[in-house]
Amino acid sequence: MDRLSSLMEQFRVRARLLHTGPLCGLQHFDAASGCGYLHVLRKGEMELRHGAGAGLPRSLKLEQPSLLFYPRPAPHTFHNPPRDGAEFTCATLDFDGGALNPLARALPPLLVLPLSSVAGLEASLGLLFAETEQLRCGQRVLADRLFEVVLVQLLRWLLDHAQEAGIQPGMITGLADPRLAAALVALHDDPGAAWTLERLATVAGMSRTAFAVHFREQVGQTPASYVAHWRVTLAQQRLRAGRPLKLLAQELGYANPSALSRAFAALTGQSPRSWLAQIEERETRPGGPADAGQLAP
Repeated sequence: MDRLSSLMEQFRVRARLLHTGPLCGLQHFDAASGCGYLHVLRKGEMELRHGAGAGLPRSLKLEQPSLLFYPRPAPHTFHNPPRDGAEFTCATLDFDGGALNPLARALPPLLVLPLSSVAGLEASLGLLFAETEQLRCGQRVLADRLFEVVLVQLLRWLLDHAQEAGIQPGMITGLADPRLAAALVALHDDPGAAWTLERLATVAGMSRTAFAVHFREQVGQTPASYVAHWRVTLAQQRLRAGRPLKLLAQELGYANPSALSRAFAALTGQSPRSWLAQIEERETRPGGPADAGQLAP
């Protein structure tokens, strides 16, 4: 069962090579770009610092080759020995939909993993490092794609080690559960189907009651709430792409545009028209990237 492809096809993530080589002294990465970050510490040591109130550890000491993954914008600083700078290869990550991207929302603000703990990374990182060690035609394009390969491998690992990685209940922990994953993948692939509790439970191979209880424990919300949030998240993405509300209602399983508008307003506090106008106004405002906003909890 492929738990990632449909998600990543509907909500793409684009990597852009940011830096390769040593970083000496203090190096700050801000959140102004609206992007996440994927850093690969190839060798050396360094101290990772975060500001107060960021919900992240104030200081972490890294002493072995590691991956540092920020799925959402978060300012952070590397502090390296001034003489022997640590070797890094870094990329920014642009998640479609920004804060509304379901993958970005489902992940913790920071993951730090030794390279040795993620099986299968060696070959991809070997190609990535070979590409970034010398300037060649197409280097940036190929390095960007290889970073995206590394990201997919990291997400695969997280689906298989959600508890070990400390992932809180949500979409990732649901996809990590084989029975729930069957229902979630079916929903992600066909959001417009009539997803009743009974139908979801049947796909998962469980009784209605057992499925509802287990889903709430693992995902942190009821199946009906998840279906509604998933459909509205898709509606937001497709509205931004210019899809008309009438077609979206048909695609997402609503009887008519009014029914979709009511579901949309119940979760966002705005009508689709008002929400889209606000997003478009933010995107045209000078100075800084747009913020796509978030669904109501």
